[in-house]
Amino acid sequence: MKGIQFKEFGGPDVLELIEMEIPAFSQDEVLIEVKAIGVNYADTARREGNYVVPTPLPFVPGAEIAGVVKKVGKNVQDIKEGMRVVTLIGSGGYAEYAVVHPSQLIPIPKDVSFERAVALPLQGLSAYHILKTMGRLEEGETVLVHAAAGGVGSIAVQLAKKIGAKKVIATASTKEKLAFAKEMGANYTVNYSEDGWEKEIRELTDGKGVDLALEMVGGEVFNKTVKCLAAFGRLVIYGAASGEQSEFDPRILMRRNQSIIGFFLPQIMSKPALYQKSLQELLEYMNNGELVLTIGGTYPLSDAAKVHRKLQGRETKGKLVLLP
Repeated sequence: MKGIQFKEFGGPDVLELIEMEIPAFSQDEVLIEVKAIGVNYADTARREGNYVVPTPLPFVPGAEIAGVVKKVGKNVQDIKEGMRVVTLIGSGGYAEYAVVHPSQLIPIPKDVSFERAVALPLQGLSAYHILKTMGRLEEGETVLVHAAAGGVGSIAVQLAKKIGAKKVIATASTKEKLAFAKEMGANYTVNYSEDGWEKEIRELTDGKGVDLALEMVGGEVFNKTVKCLAAFGRLVIYGAASGEQSEFDPRILMRRNQSIIGFFLPQIMSKPALYQKSLQELLEYMNNGELVLTIGGTYPLSDAAKVHRKLQGRETKGKLVLLP
């Protein structure tokens, strides 16, 4: 089979298209023929050696796949060959086949394409659990969503409104992305590439600040976002796309009973019941038209390096998908 591998950390050019063996699977596992692969910032962090956990070399990236069950281990029940499924895996997704434990598989509704289904797990589950599990969003609160035209951001805007947020303030770096966030349901939009955006957010909340902020940029954006929090406000960190580190004095949180919370999706994945229920709920939202997923582009697997450049260059909106 064909797959993408890197043998050293670095830029997109370290990604190589190679021939490799179809992975062996045990009697307790399932072999999936991959039809669509989700591309995420976690993949670029793996490639650069900056991921939350160590990345062994050589490495086949890719944690988000949709496809067809090709073979089933003898001990596996309730999973049949030919089923259309979507899942998250630890690695190995940038390939034509992948091995998965059956507990991780979620059936795809018949009217949902592989491309739409694969746009949901990592970013949909992240948005869902950042808002509900970690952010503890309550009805009537105000939410700030950075990078709101991206995969997680665009879903978070919609889910925040569905959960009951009174105001959703979305930030992005261009007029086009801000317009897109507005289409997704944001009440207000702010360009965070312009000076003074944090003051604008304070004004939009009548000086009170936001109850919940979703932050994945890092650096100065993180520091300014802390200044946007209301009393008892929560800031959930789920990435650092800028690559910048922040200097932060945690004592400032004490003044207004504020919280900074870290989010790492694999911890959610360690609780199958929580993961399965929330993903099924998200798939139902999508199937019923209550959740709009935007595909920013589909590309052949051989274009993985090109897609990484587009993602990190902030040239896209919505979800980028690779097709084996």
